[in-house]
Amino acid sequence: MHDDDNQIHVPPSFMAVYSDARQRLREPASVVRTRYELCEDLAGHLVEHAQTLYHVQAPSETEILRRIHAGLCTGESGVSVPEATWIVTRLAELLVWQCPELLPPAEPAPQAG
Repeated sequence: MHDDDNQIHVPPSFMAVYSDARQRLREPASVVRTRYELCEDLAGHLVEHAQTLYHVQAPSETEILRRIHAGLCTGESGVSVPEATWIVTRLAELLVWQCPELLPPAEPAPQAG
């Protein structure tokens, strides 16, 4: 995905977040590009956070990535669950960590009343 006036290359892995079964975008290209920039920036910002957690708390790389994913899957994060999964997958690439299977959060059980 390229525009002459915009040199940002959106990778196929991110395009897939916004593509339907036939590989057609469900959003305008400008929206996908904007969301990609946001998600790529967020992944970059999370590198230092993840490294700090690893050195301070010393849980496993897998656990850190799963915790960050869980945090990004909340409504307050400003990203969708598919975007959260892409961000954490990208974060793992940036850290050169093995990315665990990232499951979407389970729906909260209805409260018995």
